[in-house]
Amino acid sequence: MEQDHAEPTAVHALPAQLLACGFRFLLLREYPTDGRPSAFAFIDQSLMRSPERNASHGLWFAGAFLPDIVAWLSDELGRPSLHDDVGKPYRNPRWPSQSWRPEERRWPDGARTVEWSIEVTFDDDRCWARFQRRWGERLRGAPPTTAKASA
Repeated sequence: MEQDHAEPTAVHALPAQLLACGFRFLLLREYPTDGRPSAFAFIDQSLMRSPERNASHGLWFAGAFLPDIVAWLSDELGRPSLHDDVGKPYRNPRWPSQSWRPEERRWPDGARTVEWSIEVTFDDDRCWARFQRRWGERLRGAPPTTAKASA
């Protein structure tokens, strides 16, 4: 991972790393501790919801877009889950896929973290291009604006 934060405790937003048909960005930083549950820091960004805390089981590691992005994706690509002819739900294949990528990082001061990045990929180049046009500022690390941007 490129040197993007100067300190292991930094949590400011970073630009997404653009991929051929999607993006990757740092979402969580894990601070492993020997013999005890790890501590986590959520990286401040404006695309995904922060992970939910569950007191008995730590963090829930599902990646969920913020509500305004879910609404836009639903308008553009349809609902995230569809139903077949007999009513059985299945994932809408037009929606982007997500996967987690952990990478251990050793810091100059001796600290050790696990950098949890989320990778989001679109199956369709046109959908990815529309997503970039609409959410480009956030992909570059900008916070959400209060004024509603045009789609």
